[in-house]
Amino acid sequence: MEKPIFQIAQKQYTRESAVVSVRMPKDMLADIDEAARISGRTRNEIITLALEFALGNLVITAAAKPEDKTTIAEKK
Repeated sequence: MEKPIFQIAQKQYTRESAVVSVRMPKDMLADIDEAARISGRTRNEIITLALEFALGNLVITAAAKPEDKTTIAEKK
């Protein structure tokens, strides 16, 4: 049996926070709330984790030059 590991990802952001307001479809908010309920996390944690994932995997395809196509994670 393989020994379990305790893995913690390195923090990507400073955690200094700012309050923002976002409009989203009500059914999307319901999905976020359901994910929060199931995972035992807060709505804010789910949204922040989702945005961190999206930014880390973002590829902007409307670049002026092909060499400008890169992810934000690659720029860091």
